[in-house]
Amino acid sequence: MAAPSELFCWKSGLGLPSVNTDCLIVLVVQFESKHRHMLASLEHRSKFTRFRTPGEAPQKYNADYDLSAKEGADTLAFISLLEERLLPALIYALWIDPKNYVEVTRRWHGENMSFPFNFFLPGRMQNRQLERLRLIRGNDTLEAGEETEKELYHDALECLNLLSQRLGSNKFFFGDSPSSLDAYVFGHIAPLLKIRLPNCRLQQSLKNLDNLNTFCSNILNLYFPSESDEGSSHPVSGVQQSDDADNQPYKRRKQLLSVLVAVAAMLSYALLTGIVAIEHVHEEPVGRTSLRGSSHDEEEEV
Repeated sequence: MAAPSELFCWKSGLGLPSVNTDCLIVLVVQFESKHRHMLASLEHRSKFTRFRTPGEAPQKYNADYDLSAKEGADTLAFISLLEERLLPALIYALWIDPKNYVEVTRRWHGENMSFPFNFFLPGRMQNRQLERLRLIRGNDTLEAGEETEKELYHDALECLNLLSQRLGSNKFFFGDSPSSLDAYVFGHIAPLLKIRLPNCRLQQSLKNLDNLNTFCSNILNLYFPSESDEGSSHPVSGVQQSDDADNQPYKRRKQLLSVLVAVAAMLSYALLTGIVAIEHVHEEPVGRTSLRGSSHDEEEEV
């Protein structure tokens, strides 16, 4: 029996089971495969009337096992479309747009990282996302700006409209059972639907596509029921607000302590490397100087 594998994902937050697109995709595919695996095991038991050990489970069952050849080709085509058209806009909205990055993305990651990594890791992650965006778009000089935003959001909206047309009135893209395409679509549109972004015109355009909103809710209700009632479209309860108010003094103390520790570390580094030096200056007592001055005057008078 193969050794179990471990999956490390970004934690839940902002109304999502994970704040990372790739993690969302893998989590949904994992649940889909487990569901089909359980159905396959039950079918096998009914035919042969014996129990199977976990190592004997049929490995051929996965999220796309029941798809036809055409549906498999459609899956690859739409995944490619997502990565070329929608993913760049998602990266820009979360990591490159200055207002969204400072107020949402950087703030959340900083609050969920330990000291001192929360001071520099979000910035490094932003740089990597910018490099990723430049690679996808084939533009080494791409920067944040109105023209860049307009171009990316235009391509993303075309992709969303195509997805909406393909989904139609279906619960999932290939009927009543989700596939890997559903996982990929969910991983890309859920952050845009659930995360409150102060500046994102694409977010409002997506919210106007009702079938994609319903699709996202179906995935959350099916696999992540604890997260389905959270997000941008639901107000924060009074209990949550009270808890946040109670935690404010603690958060402020923690932030102040972090700043003091950082300042102390910088001063220590400066002293050890010689950037800053402390010089001791010896001054003679004032009274002694006065006495010597009066004695000198008496000698001149004589």
